[in-house]
Amino acid sequence: MAGGAEIKAPSPNVNGKAEILKGNFEPTAIEVEPLPPVVPENGVEKPSEKSRNIVLGRNVHSTCLTITEPEVNDEVTGDKEAQMAGVLARYRKNLMERTKYHLGYPYNLDFDYGALAQLQHFSINNLGDPFIESNYGVHSRQFEVGVLDWFARLWEIEKDEYWGYITNCGTEGNLHGILVGREVFPDGILYASRESHYSVFKAARMYRMECVKVDTLVSGEIDCSDLRPKLLANKDKPAILNVNIGTTVKGAVDDLDVVIQTLEECGFSHDRFYIHCDGALFGLMMPFVKRAPKVSFKKPIGSVSVSGHKFVGCPMPCGVQITRMEHINVLSSNVEYLASRDATIMGSRNGHAPLFLWYTLNRKGYKGFQKDVQKCLRNAHYLKDRLHEAGISAMLNELSSTVVFERPWDEEFVRRWQLACEGNIAHVVVMPNVTIEKLDFFLNELVEKRSTWYQGNVQPPCIAAEIGKANCVCALHK
Repeated sequence: MAGGAEIKAPSPNVNGKAEILKGNFEPTAIEVEPLPPVVPENGVEKPSEKSRNIVLGRNVHSTCLTITEPEVNDEVTGDKEAQMAGVLARYRKNLMERTKYHLGYPYNLDFDYGALAQLQHFSINNLGDPFIESNYGVHSRQFEVGVLDWFARLWEIEKDEYWGYITNCGTEGNLHGILVGREVFPDGILYASRESHYSVFKAARMYRMECVKVDTLVSGEIDCSDLRPKLLANKDKPAILNVNIGTTVKGAVDDLDVVIQTLEECGFSHDRFYIHCDGALFGLMMPFVKRAPKVSFKKPIGSVSVSGHKFVGCPMPCGVQITRMEHINVLSSNVEYLASRDATIMGSRNGHAPLFLWYTLNRKGYKGFQKDVQKCLRNAHYLKDRLHEAGISAMLNELSSTVVFERPWDEEFVRRWQLACEGNIAHVVVMPNVTIEKLDFFLNELVEKRSTWYQGNVQPPCIAAEIGKANCVCALHK
């Protein structure tokens, strides 16, 4: 953690008796994990298979850290403590190295929570309802509700009209939002674009909901011309919709106003639909983008969720989920054991996460986030332009910092830069910690590698179907 106490290996001798790294300690215990081997088909290994196949479960046990019992005299010699200190020191070094090559996932790694280290000695648990104090006194509800009030102001809903909580991740926010929709409309049908996060479809399976997948435009945005006939085909049942405020792969923003208009034109009154807005990454960025459509509870939406470990930047996964107070009563139940009310997905909840969110929101404020958003968008445009200049197909949605481009041929390169891939495309998510220097480093390496991947008759793939002809610079679309 940036700003935290640095882990240092102890001196070679402990109490003058034991040397560090002795016995069965493996000096190379912390290494970058190798790519799993590819299983060839019919004994023939094709280049495309070598660069695409993923074999699960092949590379973890070879590098896992075995737990061993302390020696009888360990309290005297301190061998075990010295061994573990060495392992942790190497692990920290590995984390620092891997952080240098982090581009494909939407995590802001630019944070410093050293001031909160003093609170790591406490088991802080926000079990139950954030607004009802339970018998368990070691909690952080006062921080949690402060964070929720901040987001309520951002999404324009009064304090006495909303309910929410700090989730363990963005997926939990989606699970909760869709669950509330299902409880409000038990016979409702869930509609979600094909490019929605996988957790949306997981929710449909978990809750045994009928789910209709809606086509998307080439940008990744929901295609309301396809949504319309699918709504009309089920006019007799309420509609529960997932609206993406930034899709996972392309960073596309569904037009909330057009979705609402489509519902109304199909005969769905406001009391016959529920909209959950999945704003995992961009839900916190969009309010600070000029001319961007607004996510607001002044519109007929039911819930909004964002991730806390993404744009905000937290050392552990977390998120924020807010819904209308009128809806939460259909989901909640009193629990005597807690002396509180249960309305969340999980039972025990991380009480440290609200502290990290509260700390950052106070330090940055609206102006600080606006500055970070402008930096990300500016650097994302820089990356897209440089890719095009290098003859590499790339796309950047207007409201996004997610740059989509052709999938690198070599999976070693993908692994090195921790790129997220889907089919023929990959993406870089430009976050506040991603500098121009880092992008240049990545680009120079990518261009150099491509010169060896594509020689002679081997050509880069055409990805016009994924990003549109205007963004594809393959041999057919130059």
